[in-house]
Amino acid sequence: MQRRTLCQHALLATATAALGALAAPAAWAQAYPAKPITVIVPFAVGGGSDNVARLITTRITERTGKTFVIDNRGGAGTNIGHEAAARASADGYTVLLGQFTLPVNAHLYPKLRYAPEKDFVPVVHIATAPTVLVVPAGSVLKDVAGLRAAAKAKPGKLNFGSGGAGTSVHLAGELFQQQTQTDLTHVPYKGSGPAMVDLIGGQIDMIFDTATSALSHLKVGKIRALGVTGSQRLKDLPQVPTFAEQGMADFDVPAWYGVVAPAGTPAAAVQWLNAEVNAVLKEPAIVARLDALGAVPVGGTPAALGDFMKSQSTRWGQVIRKAGITLE
Repeated sequence: MQRRTLCQHALLATATAALGALAAPAAWAQAYPAKPITVIVPFAVGGGSDNVARLITTRITERTGKTFVIDNRGGAGTNIGHEAAARASADGYTVLLGQFTLPVNAHLYPKLRYAPEKDFVPVVHIATAPTVLVVPAGSVLKDVAGLRAAAKAKPGKLNFGSGGAGTSVHLAGELFQQQTQTDLTHVPYKGSGPAMVDLIGGQIDMIFDTATSALSHLKVGKIRALGVTGSQRLKDLPQVPTFAEQGMADFDVPAWYGVVAPAGTPAAAVQWLNAEVNAVLKEPAIVARLDALGAVPVGGTPAALGDFMKSQSTRWGQVIRKAGITLE
C-alpha cells in the first residue's frame, strides 16, 4: 500500500510538472511584453530609419501602453548596430530595425562577425521607399535618356555621390552603370548629409538617393529629380517619371524598413510584434505620415519579410561581385 501511494505521488508530481511546463509558455505569452522593448537602430538620431522606428513604436505605445526604447547605434556601415542586436538576449525584449544593409553587408565585408541569415529571425516588413535620381537644380541633365547619352559620350567624367561605400545609394549607382553600360565616378562621403550639401551646391553631378532623404529638398526646389524607382510615380512628385517609363524597368532599388529579432526569440514575441505593427500600418494617419516620408507601408507575415531579405541578398550580391567591391 505504501509503495502504491509513493508511486501515485510520483506520478502526480510528474504530471504537475508537465502541466507547469506547458502552462509556462502560455503564461509568458499572455504577460508579454512585461517590460520595455529595446529597438536597436543602426543609424544616428534623425535619419529615415530612426524616424520610421519612432513613428511606429510611438503609435504602438499609444495603442497598448507598452513602452519601447530606441537605441541608436550607428557606425561601421551599420555593422555596430547589427552585431549588438545579433548578440542580444533572445528573450523578445531586443529587436533590430533592419534595412537595406542587413542582407547586403555579408557580401561586402569578408570578416563580418555576425551572419544575417542565421543570427536573426524576421518579424515584419514595415515599409519601402523608392530611390530618386536627383541632380542640382541648375543641372543641364533633364531626364534619364539625357544622362545615359552624356555618360556614354564622356566615360568617367560624370560623378555620383553617396553617404559612403556599400550604402544603398552607392550600390544604386553601381547597378545603374551595369544596366546602362556606362562609367560614372563614385564620390563617397562620410554620411548622406555632406553629399546632399555638395549636390545642392553643384559640386557633384547626381545622387541616387532614397525618397525619405531627398523629398524635403525636392519640395523646395533645391534639387531636381530625373526619375524614381518603383511601379508608380510619387504622390509628391507627380511630374517625375519612373525609371520604367524611361526604359529601365529592371532598375528597382527599394530602401526598406523592417523588424528582425535575435535568433531563438520566442514565437509569441514575434507574433505580438508582427500583429501590432500590422495593425498600426492599417491606420490612415500612419499611412499619411509614412507617405510624407516618401515611404509606402507593407506589413505581412514574418515569412514574407524573410523571403524578401533573401531576394535582396541574392540580387545585391551579384551587383557587388560584378563591381568588385570589398570593404574592411
